[in-house]
Amino acid sequence: MGSFKQVALVMGLSALACVAHAEEWEVAKDEQGVKVSLASIAGSDYKAYRGVTFIKAPLAKVRALQEDVAGACAWIHECKSQKLLKAEGDQSWTYTQFSTPWPVTPRDSILHITTSQDADGSVTRKLEGVPKYLPEEKGFVRVAQVEGFWKLQPKDGGTEVTYQVHTEPGGSVPSMVANKFVVDAPFNTLKALKAKAERP
Repeated sequence: MGSFKQVALVMGLSALACVAHAEEWEVAKDEQGVKVSLASIAGSDYKAYRGVTFIKAPLAKVRALQEDVAGACAWIHECKSQKLLKAEGDQSWTYTQFSTPWPVTPRDSILHITTSQDADGSVTRKLEGVPKYLPEEKGFVRVAQVEGFWKLQPKDGGTEVTYQVHTEPGGSVPSMVANKFVVDAPFNTLKALKAKAERP
């Protein structure tokens, strides 16, 4: 069983390496304790984003907020609704509907999330889009591709959180909207998560 977990971890890390392959990260926003960087991805019109913040709360509390799938919609940027489709050990599948600015058609997304824990207590949640997991919903464009991760790392007095994703949103998205989203999504998500986790 141990060797299977090692293989799964190696496969997970190689998937993370694809997103991390975008090496030219440029800081796009650094405010209110949240730093957002962007990187171009070869063959894609959409940039990858990485948001980092420090949350003055124990890792267990931050993780619990993330694993409350329906409740997490309150702090995920433009989340309209979210539900857990299936949970199996360290893997889960979620369905999310997103609001979008006019004239962009609302998006929905299905994620396969694999959670692993390192020896130092860090938790990594690998995110992989599985658009064909369910039939498409009327009135929504299914997000074609999602690749990324959440990393929660215990630090003195709290948790460092990294949120890194590259998305192919499917359909047609004006570049102005796309460029705004890749900054707003990590910034607003992390800012709202930080506020919720630090609340007594």
